[in-house]
Amino acid sequence: MADETAALIRRVLETTRTIALVGASAKPERPSNQVMKYLLGQGYLVHPVNPGQAGKDIHRQPVYARLADVPGPVDMVDIFRNAAAVGDLINEIIAIKPEKKIKTVWMQLGVVDEAAAARARTAGLDVIMNRCPKMEIERLYGGESPLG
Repeated sequence: MADETAALIRRVLETTRTIALVGASAKPERPSNQVMKYLLGQGYLVHPVNPGQAGKDIHRQPVYARLADVPGPVDMVDIFRNAAAVGDLINEIIAIKPEKKIKTVWMQLGVVDEAAAARARTAGLDVIMNRCPKMEIERLYGGESPLG
């Protein structure tokens, strides 16, 4: 990993407090569910976003239908959707960025959209692609919380 990528990941993990996890699943066997549980255990506030689960709870957190429905500011949007959905999602993130104060877009393992990432960067967002925050916390911090 390039030093600049490692530095970006560290900065994001250490300064993020609130995460909107798009594509959150209520099924415990799904990676999005496991990552959400892990991030909550690390001390992050995680808002699950999934229109099919809206109004329900995942890990005792209310589920929202859309990013715009998440109350208050969001530091990072963690995308657990297929790459084909990323372009529209980035457009939504850019549109609500000022209101939600979004700083970072994180695309999970296997989620890559270079054009959408370029649009996000142009809009002033940090972008991390094809990585998992759980795996990065384990790799960079030995599983200890980056939040101290």
